[in-house]
Formats: sequence, C-alpha cells, structure tokens
Amino acid sequence: MSQKAFSQEWLKKFADPYAVLGVSVTADERRILKRYRQVAKRLHPDILSTQETDIQEFSNQLLARLVNPAYQRLKQDKGRSEALATLRFKVRRLSREGRLTPAGTVAQRLIEVGDAEVDVFYEKALTDLSTTQHSSAAVFEQVTHQLSELNLVYLRRKMGEPVIREKRTGLVAAADSRPVSASSQPVDHSSEPQPPNYAERHAERAREYLMKGSPALAVQELRDAVRIEPKNSIYHTLLGQAYLLQNLTGMAKVHFRQALKLNTKNATALKYAQQLKIDLSDLSVYSTSNQKRRKGLLGMFFRD
Repeated sequence: MSQKAFSQEWLKKFADPYAVLGVSVTADERRILKRYRQVAKRLHPDILSTQETDIQEFSNQLLARLVNPAYQRLKQDKGRSEALATLRFKVRRLSREGRLTPAGTVAQRLIEVGDAEVDVFYEKALTDLSTTQHSSAAVFEQVTHQLSELNLVYLRRKMGEPVIREKRTGLVAAADSRPVSASSQPVDHSSEPQPPNYAERHAERAREYLMKGSPALAVQELRDAVRIEPKNSIYHTLLGQAYLLQNLTGMAKVHFRQALKLNTKNATALKYAQQLKIDLSDLSVYSTSNQKRRKGLLGMFFRD
C-alpha cells in the first residue's frame, strides 16, 4: 500500500461522500444502505482472506476511514441535505470562476448530452464506474475522482444557469424607491387558471423514479402519460429509456421507433436508434404520407 494513502492530505481529496460510496446524489436512504452493504461486504476481511497483505490492509483502512464515515453522513436526511448543499455551493463557485472543467471523459460527455437523457446517462455512467471502485488504492483514487467530477457536472446540469447576484454598494436611489401606483401596474388578463396537465405529472414522477434508479416504477408512470398523450414523442423516448434500463430491449425499440415516427428530429431517440440498430427505413415513408394527408381537402381534421 502506498505510503501516502490515508495521510491527511490524501483523505482530503475525498470530500464527496456520494463519490466515496459510489452512489447517486439522488439516492434515498434505502438505496444508500444497499450500496453500503455491497461495499462493506466487498471490503470485509473474510472475503479478502486469500488476498495479499497490502490489499487486506488497504481494504480495512478504506472501510474504516472513508466508507463508514461516508455512510454515516448519508444515512440520515439531514446529512444528505448538508452534503448536497456543500456540493451545490462548490458547483456555483466553480461555475462563477470558470473552473468547472472536468478532466474525465465521462463527465465531459455528460456536459454534452441532451437534456432528455441527462438522468439516464448519469445513472449508467455511475454504475459502470463504481463496479471496480474499491478494488485497490490506485483504482479507488482514480474512479472516485471521476465520480466526484460526474456528480458536480450532473448537479450543474440540473441546477441550470447559476444566478449571480449583484452586491449592493450603497443606498437605493430615491427615484427607484418610489412606490408604483396601482394605475401604472400592467394588468394581466391571461391569469385564468389552466387545466392540470396530467400527462406531464406522470412524466415528472417518472423522471424522479429514473433519477432514483427505479425504472419499473417509471414505466408505470410513463405508460399512463402515453395513454393520455399518445402522440408525445418525448414521453415515448423516456419510456424507451426506462425499458432499456430494465434490459427490455424489444420494448425499448418499439417506443424509440414511435418517438421518431412522431418527431423524426428527436435527437435522443435517434441516438438510441443508432445504438440499438433500429431499422428506420420506413420512417421517411411515414413522414411523407403524413404530409400528403395534411395537404388534402380533409387535412384540417388531422392534427398530430
């Protein structure tokens, strides 16, 4: 085991408890407990009894000095809230300073993916990286650093553009502090209550389930969303992603194809169609027939 491992300088590198455990920043207490048990079992002395002494020593130290403390921070709501607040503060600071530039390839790709696939890409990348995370000191340091970058970029994508508030340098000018009369205020005539969008409610719940690693529950919500709005290309894309996370490739292909039938420019669906080698030769025919139908005398009755 390297002499620098578990020195104070080395330990300070791993301030993100989510990255230390190799668990998503959206994980709840049950998912965190499940991941902790997996890691603790992997690092248990009985499991590593046949390994070299250096590996056993590293695993014991890793469990006691990083993994256990990380789990203690994240197992309670308060600890998770504080950890996320710290990460979000770091994201805002690095963004203001223009230093949120990850070195890892995976985190760089997360910056570039479309909004519709941010959650799925993040979860898959995190799972892939954390598979061998705790196998050795060198691997742990490298992978945990990549996971830390991935978490920061993911939070940056979900937080949107940072709001930079100007500092007040003096008193508000008198002209700016005068009250505005009621007669000078614009009247909003479009403030009538809008009917609830039940399909979008289902879709939002599905996105939350996908973020939490529960694709089966996401499928249930998205099936309801598609039932309400069967011609929504985005909902079909999300449903395809949810099925793909369950390794139900056939069902995923069906909904990616349907998403592209409804919108041939759906970039996310196109990407998955290429990855899954979906035959799209008939989509141009579908699109052409739709255009001809709309141009006909009865075209006014066909609204996609």
